[in-house]
Amino acid sequence: MLPLLLVTVIAVRYRSVLAEGFAQLATARWPWLLAAAGVTCLTWVAAACTRQGAVPERLPRRRLLATQFAAGAANHLLPTGLGASAVNLRFMTVCGLSPARSSAALALYLLAESVGRVGLLAILLAAFPGALRFGPLLPEGAFGPLLLAVGAVSAVAAGALVTVRRLRRAAGAFLRTALGEARSVHALPSRALALWGGALAFPALQATALVLVGLAFGLSAPPAHMAVAYLAATVAVALVPTPGGIGSVEAALVVALVAVGEAAAPATAVVLAFRTITVWLPLLPGALTLGALVRLKVI
Repeated sequence: MLPLLLVTVIAVRYRSVLAEGFAQLATARWPWLLAAAGVTCLTWVAAACTRQGAVPERLPRRRLLATQFAAGAANHLLPTGLGASAVNLRFMTVCGLSPARSSAALALYLLAESVGRVGLLAILLAAFPGALRFGPLLPEGAFGPLLLAVGAVSAVAAGALVTVRRLRRAAGAFLRTALGEARSVHALPSRALALWGGALAFPALQATALVLVGLAFGLSAPPAHMAVAYLAATVAVALVPTPGGIGSVEAALVVALVAVGEAAAPATAVVLAFRTITVWLPLLPGALTLGALVRLKVI
């Protein structure tokens, strides 16, 4: 709840910018928004490919795709992607995978998705080094405390693994299962291609959707710079525990678009439209699909 409260305070403080952003929504060019909606649909296909690539067994394609659509709605119930993870874990278990192998496949998916997102960001930053000014993304003096917090969390986790024998055994068993699953997947070229191809395609399609929304509002920033802004913002808020990234993603995207040279009001309008297309419009049909899959015992 704390991140949501912080975002609410910021929204109240900058309510005039939000109001101006809402007012600019009427100026959007609809063909670009429809294209963004189409690209958003392809993100579920990319997620399904990555999920399939994380297991050697063939998963039922239609149910796998429907599960990815429903997982988006589940993400709004639990923080930091736990909703989608729970849905996919249950789906793989119903498909016959053991809980240990399902967890290992889920970990492999999360690793591939993180590597794909960070790797794509690194490639774009290398190609366009002046696209993003990192200074405006963090308040002055915040970088040091942020590094200290990350270091403290890492130290606590490492200390727990070293001192708690039961936790160390569980972690070792999981790691052995995960490594075995990764070897099995990469022994099949089709699975490896689906895993890493989908992991790269998913953030690329999301960034493309933001670029298309930016074009709908006539943003002046180059498309590559807008893609860098999206990837940098989503990487920065990956560990913020808000359900579905509500509030934190919006704030980070506005700041990132401002950092690539856009004014605050147009950037706010773009982010509002982007989140409406990618999050709020699919929410109700995704929830209905989730309920149907539960009733049909697919998950």
